[in-house]
Amino acid sequence: MKKEKLFVVGDVHGQITMLKELLKYWKPEEEQLLFLGDLADRGENSKATLEWARDLKEEHEAIVIKGNHDEMLEKFLEKPAEHVALYYMNGGGMTVNSLLSRKASQHEFEKNAQEIKENYPWLLPFLKSLPLYHEWGNYLFVHAGVNMQKENWRDSSIRDFVWIREGFYDQPNHTGKTIIFGHTVTATLNKDFNNFDIWESGDGLIGLDGGAVYGGKMHALVLTKDEIKEHYFVENDGYRFG
Repeated sequence: MKKEKLFVVGDVHGQITMLKELLKYWKPEEEQLLFLGDLADRGENSKATLEWARDLKEEHEAIVIKGNHDEMLEKFLEKPAEHVALYYMNGGGMTVNSLLSRKASQHEFEKNAQEIKENYPWLLPFLKSLPLYHEWGNYLFVHAGVNMQKENWRDSSIRDFVWIREGFYDQPNHTGKTIIFGHTVTATLNKDFNNFDIWESGDGLIGLDGGAVYGGKMHALVLTKDEIKEHYFVENDGYRFG
């Protein structure tokens, strides 16, 4: 990686207005942009978020880690009948509506998935290309976490990387890495449903999902290989899923 700093963004979930505000702090000429995953679902404009992330990846070589919502969208597009129930249960219907610019019936899942693939031929290859984690110096960036029961964290399953909660953040960090992750809203980690601040374990785990889609915050960190240099955040813009 050529740039000496990283600009790391927590879960976006379709909150494009908040993301645009947050990226005003990003210095493209100095900082490598990295997303911790979950670009879409639950938020107000997943279509614009996915398109912008694609453009940032193409134009600025932004790194986009695969999150569980990115994986669910990928699986829904590949095999809609098998994955429609789980996807819609997790807010995927809002992404389908956003991509199709209408309130699409869940019962027409096959038609909807096909139409999305036809209208956005880049989307499925984009989702399939996303890495499960990224290493940089002593940092490990991952969406959900790693399985701390494994002697080598690299032996974690795909499901662990995109879905794990318990078994990761509630266990001692023996990886030798500072792990920066999203997925679990920091209000849960902080054990205070009004506290959407960044969470730190004390032994090298840093939670960055500020619950942007739940009335919380969207966080970003600027890092060098030696330290955290800056912390930026944008408050929720008034939207709350559910």
